[in-house]
This record gives sequence, structure tokens and C-alpha cells, in this order.
Amino acid sequence: MKLGIIADTHDNLDAIREAVGVFNYEGIEMLIHAGDFVAPFTEKPFRKLNAPLVGIFGNNDGDKLLLRGKYREKEVGEIYEDPYEFNLATKKIIVTHKPKIVDALAASGAYDVVIYGHTHEAVIKKKGDKKEAIVINPGECCGCLTGRKTVAILDLEKEEAKIVEL
Repeated sequence: MKLGIIADTHDNLDAIREAVGVFNYEGIEMLIHAGDFVAPFTEKPFRKLNAPLVGIFGNNDGDKLLLRGKYREKEVGEIYEDPYEFNLATKKIIVTHKPKIVDALAASGAYDVVIYGHTHEAVIKKKGDKKEAIVINPGECCGCLTGRKTVAILDLEKEEAKIVEL
């Protein structure tokens, strides 16, 4: 199963459209958004995504009620409170926008994959042993802080991830 991972879109509709194109080309089966959609109108470019979206709120997401409502109403996906954990295939995944808790989550042995946002820096940490999780920050889709617009692709079966520059 192939997952797309995105974070920190910060209302950049052009970058979201580019990311959706990459995800559709890659044939992802689910998109995980690690927070900071920012405005409800960001659901529009995600409508062209050929996979369901699961996301969490970040620190810059203003009107959470309207954001969640727009994404549900247009059947784009679901947005949850931070952190959000779920099982997919045989993997336990947790998504957060809080980088301070990532190391503890990864070392806990409770998760196979830890996904986070907020820092705008792309990171992939592979499993060091069977107890550690794969840790992924897709970087920033918006490109506003680092100048790089990035997302990530994770192959769950192979436990391999890559950063993709838009």
C-alpha cells in the first residue's frame, strides 16, 4: 500500500494542485495531511485527489469547524484533532503536528510509522531496530519558509519512504 504524506500547505493552492498531481501519478491509496491546511477553501484542489484524505489540525488552522465541515461536505476527507492514530494494513500509524513528542512516540514501540509536520523541514528516519518507528516529516508543501515545496511517499509493505520535490 502506497501512502502520500503532506503537511504545511498554508493556503498555497498552486502547490496543493502540484502535490495532488504527484500523488495521483504515484497511485497512492491514501493521503495523510500532518496539519496546517489553514483555510477551508484549501479543500478545492484536493477534490481531484484519487484517494481518501486523512488529516489532523495544525497550529495555524483557524476555523476548525468550517475546515472539517468543508472537507466532509465535499467528500474530500476527514480532519481530526492532534494526535490521531489509526491502523492501516498491518501497521499502526500516528500523525501529529507537534515535533516535541515525535521522538518519544517513535521510541515507544507502539507505532510502526510516526508522521509529523510543523517544522517545515523534510525528514525521513528509517527504523533502527524492530521497536523503532519510521519517522516522516514531508517538509512544507507551501514552500514559504525553506523555499522547497516537498511531500513524501511511503510504501507501507516495503517500509520505504522518499521525499518528492514539487
